[in-house]
Amino acid sequence: EKIRTAVRNNAGGHANHLMFWESMKKGGGGRPKGELAKDIDKAFMDFDSFKNQFSETALKVFGSGWAWLAISAAGKLAILPTPNQDTPLMDGGRPVLGLDVWEHAYYLKYQNRRVEYVSAWWNTVSWDAAERRYLEARG
Repeated sequence: EKIRTAVRNNAGGHANHLMFWESMKKGGGGRPKGELAKDIDKAFMDFDSFKNQFSETALKVFGSGWAWLAISAAGKLAILPTPNQDTPLMDGGRPVLGLDVWEHAYYLKYQNRRVEYVSAWWNTVSWDAAERRYLEARG
């Protein structure tokens, strides 16, 4: 219990950022393919609806935190916000794709323009990495 906060902040930060960097690539973006694409359409009506809901979630995170596409503890594909370095893993979920909305992630290029940062991030998403993570999480 004495080290819970330090572990959550530091190990959570490491794990979240590792996934974040692995989830982006030069020339990324576009739309997912495969099982993830099919299940996004089922869960959110279509990709554009998913993208809008995910972006809105990222923009509503107060202060520092993350927006996630995850398999929830209930086994459903969900968009989840978390504060600070928290992760869906803490509630029994399995993260598939995460967007860092801490100001440090975008300040040098976008200053306080989170809307532009989130919009530009979609052009870097590695859907291949998200698909791999999704299939692993589903088992």
